[in-house]
Amino acid sequence: MNIALWVAQAILAFIFGMAGFTKTFQPAKARTAFDWAKEAPASFILFIGVTEMLGVIGIIVPYATGILPFLTAWAAIGFAVIMVLAMVVHARERDTRGIIMNVVFFVLSLAVAYGRW
Repeated sequence: MNIALWVAQAILAFIFGMAGFTKTFQPAKARTAFDWAKEAPASFILFIGVTEMLGVIGIIVPYATGILPFLTAWAAIGFAVIMVLAMVVHARERDTRGIIMNVVFFVLSLAVAYGRW
């Protein structure tokens, strides 16, 4: 079970790390890569990117170091919340493929949160 949770954490860290990096450090690329970002304010895109980057740290570091390991579960819950909000945005745009990916990462986030609680 521990290995499966580490794999899930690595997947979440990779996906959210890539997306967060793009939104934080390459906002012009984010506007072309993400349909919702075309009309979003730059500060909103930056906020989401920074939040995702902090979540990447939180999903790995606390449990790996043994320092405040409960924060890993909280980071996973944060990712789940981000996915719920993303589902709302994709539903407005009628982007079913986006919603499916959000559901997959939502379930993965909840599995990590439950497993690391």
